[in-house]
This record gives sequence, structure tokens and C-alpha cells, in this order.
Amino acid sequence: MHNEKEGFLIQGWASDAQKIISEAKVLLAPLRFGAGLKGKLVDAMLSGTPSITTSIGAEGIHGHLEWNGEICNDYKDFAQAAITCYKNQMEWHLAQQNGQKIINRFFDKTQLSENFRQKLRAIQESLAAHRGKNFIGSLLRHQALASTKYMAKWIEEKNKG
Repeated sequence: MHNEKEGFLIQGWASDAQKIISEAKVLLAPLRFGAGLKGKLVDAMLSGTPSITTSIGAEGIHGHLEWNGEICNDYKDFAQAAITCYKNQMEWHLAQQNGQKIINRFFDKTQLSENFRQKLRAIQESLAAHRGKNFIGSLLRHQALASTKYMAKWIEEKNKG
């Protein structure tokens, strides 16, 4: 894919992705599948770098706020959005501001830390009830204990003979 004549350069592995993203003018992430938050897109917002991605890339990140660039699922629209964001200074600044709004709204470390602490305190105060609701955990504990039980029986039988 590396093609110097077309200006498409693949530089290889980046030891500091945040630094590379912060030096880029636009992050392109044409994601077709994936789960959870896409770190590269959050990193772009933290760096002030607008991004062009798909609805899969943006899911779960921005709520109802405007994206920090464009969300396009058609490859032609994607390419055009990348060119527009790269060339149009006003669009680029607006996208950058949108990214700051998303980070401030959904990724505030102080707020997230406090929410996490409150959740842990609530679980601590009603640990038995919390564990009682955890069916999968109960099932896994039961299976782990059962496997130990049967392994012990096997060793016992093996040692008899």
C-alpha cells in the first residue's frame, strides 16, 4: 500500500501513538467492525486531531454531541470528508472544538473517578446481595470447586492402585 508517488506513506510501527496522532492533521479510521470504545478516536480528541470514521468507529463515544470530524459509511463520502476536513480550516477548527466538548462531557477523569468510587462503595456496602445477583460468577465458582473435587477423587483412586 505504501506509494510515495501518490503521497500515501506507511511508516511502520509507532512507539508513541499519542505523539503521532497529535502531529497529524486528520485521523482516518474507516472501521467496519469492532467493539467498545475505539482508543485511537479518543486519543485523537485528546490530541486535538479531528477524525473521519464510520458509525462503527464512533459508537458509544459521543452521545448526541457532534462528532469531531465526520462519520461516513460510504467510501466515497469518507474520502470527500477527509479532504474537506484537511483543506477547510473552519471545518477543521469546528471538528477540533467538537472533540473537546466530547472529551469534557464523557471522559472527565474527575467525574469518572468519583462515579467509580461511588459504585465501589455501593457494592462494598451490599456485597452479599451483589454477589447473589452475579449468576455467572456463582456458576464459575461452583464449576471451579467441582473440578477440584473431582480431581481430588481421581488422585485418590489413582493412589489406591
